[in-house]
Amino acid sequence: MENFWENDFVQTAGNYSVVVLFLILFLSVFELVTKYKNWEEIKKGNMAVAMATGGKIFGIANIFRHSIAENDTLLTTIGWGVFGFILLLSGYFIYEFLTPKFKIDEEIENDNRAVGFISLVISVGLSYVIGAGIS
Repeated sequence: MENFWENDFVQTAGNYSVVVLFLILFLSVFELVTKYKNWEEIKKGNMAVAMATGGKIFGIANIFRHSIAENDTLLTTIGWGVFGFILLLSGYFIYEFLTPKFKIDEEIENDNRAVGFISLVISVGLSYVIGAGIS
């Protein structure tokens, strides 16, 4: 049974399953902190929300990519993934703080695609910085 857990296919399936679960959890957290309902807005065709949400998904996945590559145990991978998510989430709040002339959430909810795109780029960019720290 020991060799079962060392099998590359089993490890890949385990990492995949954990990342999918944490992706759902972390997107739920983002749903709580934004003033709009991500999936309702996407269903209505709001491209700004789709871009911002896509950036969050990519960012979370990229953080876990680095975490998986750099850690030997699933628990350590999860720990670094959670830490990276906390940093990514703090980046969201910093972005909101640094734009006092308008509210990011309101602009994205109103389908301001420029703000949605910048949100996407910030999430992706920060995920690379966080990933480099994990590596």
